[in-house]
Amino acid sequence: MFASSSLNLPSLGSSHPPSVPESKPKYPSPSAISLQTKAEAPYEPDSEPQAWKLKGSGSPQLKRWSRARALRSGRKLDRPGLRSSVAEVDRQIPVKKTADTEPNNATGSDGESDAAATAAKSIYMVSDGTGWTAEHSVNAALGQFEHCLVDRGCPVHTHMFSGIDDVERLMEIVKQAAKEGAMVAYTLADPSMAESARQACKLWGIPSTDILGPITEAIASHLGVSPSGLPRGAPGRSFPLSDDYFRRIEAIEFTIKQDDGALPQNLNKADIILAGVSRTGKTPLSIYLAQKGYKVANVPIVMGVELPKMLFQVDPEKVFGLTISPVVLQTIRRARAKSLGFTEEVRSNYSEMDYVREELEFARRVFAQNPVWPVIEVTGKAIEETSAVILRLYQDRKHRCSMPRISKRY
Repeated sequence: MFASSSLNLPSLGSSHPPSVPESKPKYPSPSAISLQTKAEAPYEPDSEPQAWKLKGSGSPQLKRWSRARALRSGRKLDRPGLRSSVAEVDRQIPVKKTADTEPNNATGSDGESDAAATAAKSIYMVSDGTGWTAEHSVNAALGQFEHCLVDRGCPVHTHMFSGIDDVERLMEIVKQAAKEGAMVAYTLADPSMAESARQACKLWGIPSTDILGPITEAIASHLGVSPSGLPRGAPGRSFPLSDDYFRRIEAIEFTIKQDDGALPQNLNKADIILAGVSRTGKTPLSIYLAQKGYKVANVPIVMGVELPKMLFQVDPEKVFGLTISPVVLQTIRRARAKSLGFTEEVRSNYSEMDYVREELEFARRVFAQNPVWPVIEVTGKAIEETSAVILRLYQDRKHRCSMPRISKRY
């Protein structure tokens, strides 16, 4: 645990928020901090008990909160059964007796109560590198709360702090997180930096999680080798231009040239071929796969336009069909036509529901005539999700694995 004196941080029991000092102090290493704290009295938070008061069902403030929760969840307020269930929940929730929670006819309003109930929470992401790992890990975790985030029931603000490679800057971020009541998620390769973040967050009572530490320790134990403790781009790390690097560059160049059905004579050189109607995400998916080192070609399926003969002559296990919901496709096409400035006649033909359904049906018949082609539903899927499905099938077909997997050698 950090000592307040060594970190120049005020006690958490203080009612005033911490302030950043004018001159940056020199922070000792975590080992020195741990030795120093042994001689000092341990930090004790405010031991005064919190006063809680259970409001009755007749409290105007609780009634406003109940109405706000009911509105956000889509429930109707005039249904007695639901109203009684909401009131039952309200009676079980203790309300802290403060000036802010007492009924006040002069300042209390439904709008203000609703705004207070939906105040955004902050998540600080701290990294000694680019922050890619922290950002994607937090985004993946937030995906488990879409039911809450979509209707703004629990809005979240994320803040990225990348390139944090010294303790002073790290402590400034921790101070700011304490002021805002934020959570801290960090990916710090240097064990001493990670330990500093952990102890500082513990001292200030800030919820925190080490994203990189546990998996690094587990791999080190599995390999029997100690990690370097250096972030990406550090002076002590070198990244020679490997064959994998040049393979990815070649794949990207090939994929760009083969976009939207160009150069069909080169389809046999592709590792993966995507086929689907317009606006099913063929181009961004192709580029994403190319960045992983796969040569990708995409072929549009359009009514009245003959598909290239080479598409039916290549290995059918290379070809993947893409389909999508007609309603979603119509919405995407309308936005696309408007952004391109299409005339009303062209726009209606391109995004008309009847035309969209006919084109999807035409693509379905093409897929049915080629049963070896797997057809992937992309409605509501991110590019990463569709890519994972394609690569899993591709690797399974290529290596004939008994268990589908995506393999890579380091």
